[in-house]
Amino acid sequence: MTERMNARGLGPLEGLQPFPEGWYFVATRKSLAREKLVERTWLGEEIVAWCDDDGRICVAGAFCPHLGSHMGPTVGGVVRDGCLVCPFHGFRFDTTGQCVATPNAPAPKAARLKLYETREILGMVFAWWGAGGRAPQWELPPEPPAGAEWSGLRSHAFRFRGHPQETTENSVDLEHLGYTHGYDDVCPAGSISIEGAYLKSCFNFSNVRRIAGVKDIVSDVTSVTHVHGLGYSFVEFHEQTIGMDARLWVLATPIDGTLVEVVLVSQTHEIRKPGRFVVGLGFLPMRLRHRLMNRILLREEMRYVAQDVVIWERKRYQSPPRLCRTDGPIGKYRRYCRQFYPELRLETGVPLRERMDEAASRHLSG
Repeated sequence: MTERMNARGLGPLEGLQPFPEGWYFVATRKSLAREKLVERTWLGEEIVAWCDDDGRICVAGAFCPHLGSHMGPTVGGVVRDGCLVCPFHGFRFDTTGQCVATPNAPAPKAARLKLYETREILGMVFAWWGAGGRAPQWELPPEPPAGAEWSGLRSHAFRFRGHPQETTENSVDLEHLGYTHGYDDVCPAGSISIEGAYLKSCFNFSNVRRIAGVKDIVSDVTSVTHVHGLGYSFVEFHEQTIGMDARLWVLATPIDGTLVEVVLVSQTHEIRKPGRFVVGLGFLPMRLRHRLMNRILLREEMRYVAQDVVIWERKRYQSPPRLCRTDGPIGKYRRYCRQFYPELRLETGVPLRERMDEAASRHLSG
């Protein structure tokens, strides 16, 4: 389900290039199996995605190299025998992008689709968007361990006016966790660490969770956020009150230079020995506990993101930011983001906007 928030009719965020380089979510393997052929507007480009009979996934440009027809399902494109079939002249393309057949002539060898490199994590399919067509500059992390002890994935999507740098900035903006979302006792667990495209941020907090609308439970939580570029954030939670481990993916994907889609994906580990009985949680069969808590977790995160969206849709990119000492390492985060805009860097130095951000991060409290 995609939740379309109320657009305000504002233009793109000034000061930010609309499409940062990186890995971005396309679809799930399950949705490709169900829909057969998926079309998307993705980082300003029209793409299609499908899976062949051997499980190979292809993400490709949506336009036929023959005479330029769009090949998405809304135009009449279909997948037959694992191949994408153009609705205009029936050219067939396999998952390598090569035209392998036409109705009445040999397949032209020069007819190939524009392909995007893909990676898959727990059935979530990502593709690489490189500035100027550059090849992947870094890799996504390996799949986290999974199995019967983990619930299935649950997801919800928001679509609104925004930018992935602004949404991902929340991972280091600790002050807003208390002021906007009502978390208590938010404190960093060490400084953020950066290695290439990977940023790690750790913090602890407590919050009040209302269960079944009738009982408030105070939760003490340890959170570790792993950011791999601006399209892939993976958060590991350890909730100490009831002994729950959970995961949350926050996948921000630019659509057309104005809109962004943020997909939340949650997963919860089995709760073998609940630290506290929560409305009968201890009496539920173990295989059902984590499923129930996963529903609750996702619903909570949806509420928090909805609070952010109201702000994201109406904010502007402030450069330089006038920071105070409780803001968290926003300046360090913005320096980390520079690498995702290689086409904006100057041969002889750093662009003025970045120099201003860096100066502001050093001059806290204005």
